Amino acid sequence: MLVEIWLAVVAVVLALLWYSKHRHNYWASKGIPTAPHLPLIGNLHEGFVRPLWESTDKIYKYHGGSKFCGRYEGFRPALLIGDPDILREVLVKDFDHFVDRRTFGDQKDSLLTEMLTNKTGDKWKVLRSIMSPTFSSGKMKSMFPLVCKNGDTLISSCLRDAAKNPAIDMKDKFGRFTMDTIASCAFGIESNSLEKEKPEFTQKAETFFSMTPLKFMRFIFMIFFPNLYYALGFKVDAPEVKFFSDVVKMTIASREAGQQRGDFLDLMLEARAEDGGSNSTTSAKHVLADRTIVAQCTMFLIVGYDATASTLAFASHLLAKNPKEQERLRKELQELVRQEGELTYHGVMEAKFLDACIQETLRIYPPGAVGERVCTKPYKVPGTDVVLRVGDLIQFPIWSIHRDPRYWPEPLKFRPDRFMPENKANIKHFTHMPFGMGPRNCIAMRFALMEAKVALAKLVLAAELEVAKGYEEIRFERFAFLVRPQDGCKVLVKPLREE
Repeated sequence: MLVEIWLAVVAVVLALLWYSKHRHNYWASKGIPTAPHLPLIGNLHEGFVRPLWESTDKIYKYHGGSKFCGRYEGFRPALLIGDPDILREVLVKDFDHFVDRRTFGDQKDSLLTEMLTNKTGDKWKVLRSIMSPTFSSGKMKSMFPLVCKNGDTLISSCLRDAAKNPAIDMKDKFGRFTMDTIASCAFGIESNSLEKEKPEFTQKAETFFSMTPLKFMRFIFMIFFPNLYYALGFKVDAPEVKFFSDVVKMTIASREAGQQRGDFLDLMLEARAEDGGSNSTTSAKHVLADRTIVAQCTMFLIVGYDATASTLAFASHLLAKNPKEQERLRKELQELVRQEGELTYHGVMEAKFLDACIQETLRIYPPGAVGERVCTKPYKVPGTDVVLRVGDLIQFPIWSIHRDPRYWPEPLKFRPDRFMPENKANIKHFTHMPFGMGPRNCIAMRFALMEAKVALAKLVLAAELEVAKGYEEIRFERFAFLVRPQDGCKVLVKPLREE
């Protein structure tokens, strides 16, 4: 009996290995170089060995990913495309073949699955068109005074704390700033994170993004095996999502009672009301169900918090390490204030070296290290005989392309001059993609850049930044899908002496 059991086990193992070899022959059968992978799990183990961008960078450098290279998420094939010319075709010219992103399925009552980033097809198009006017130049200009007000509060908070200890955790400070800015500009909510010792809004958002090994494992399980994940009774939404959704629901109730501000929330409520007579499944009325509106607002609050806060923390660190560039930026900003009396919307948005510093920070430390799209109809990869099938993933290694010396000489050096107007023509298209590219890029890019520029400008005008002991080099969270500093990002903040 024991022998029979062992023979059965061996037979099952051999069958699984044969099946795994068959499934993992997908890319090789198309003549595409393939990254080393393990039976059954493919490349899934890499996320537990090293951060996502490091494992992807290894494939980019050594296994053909700088052109294109196959990898496997379990049995699901993904094509890593690092060639900028192919990316131009895929992300822009042939976008109709890659309209969708990976989804988390469609779990009932989940807000994450209702967010714009998880929508597909026509529903994504309608929702994107409704939300886009929120981020027009006119809207940005009207929000500018609120952003500046929060920027002033940020500086007061930094200088007050620096008087006790000049080593300030800029990730924490900028996180509070971005949360207050989004809440006030988009929803009229005063979260007052910069004034509170333990701000509930930012603590909830930080908990949402912080990854423990167990949380990371569960997230991997949800992404790669959603049907099994749901069948086992696990929920998609973290507890922090409910906190923010409850805040949004209360705000919606007050708007429906007559309080209007012309902001992000009002825009969606008005779009639904104006389309009240349509019964089409892709109409604003149908797409903007109550749960969908709550989901977009929650997305704005949570997602908008982390990427901008981390970028600003990285920028302060880079300027602290490069005092000459810091002083050059300060002089540009001081000249703007001298000419206009204060920081103005047009002055900040047109400040060339300020923009260059932000863009160079985003090059070295892109918040999203790897981008993705899903093939929605058969597609022949340009210049090859390879045909992708519906459902195949394509991925593009933003971190690796941003640090490739073929496109960026001395890629690890902070050189903002790369992005000055006279040098922009030297940048190869699709080698700088911090917000993604094409119609499915980051919808809030303009808003994020505006708040980042205001915060950094006000900080550099008020204080000198120096490297804090023990924080000479950036350390990253290991279990993370976004590029985030581990244990904060401390910088010495020293008030400038008035001349």
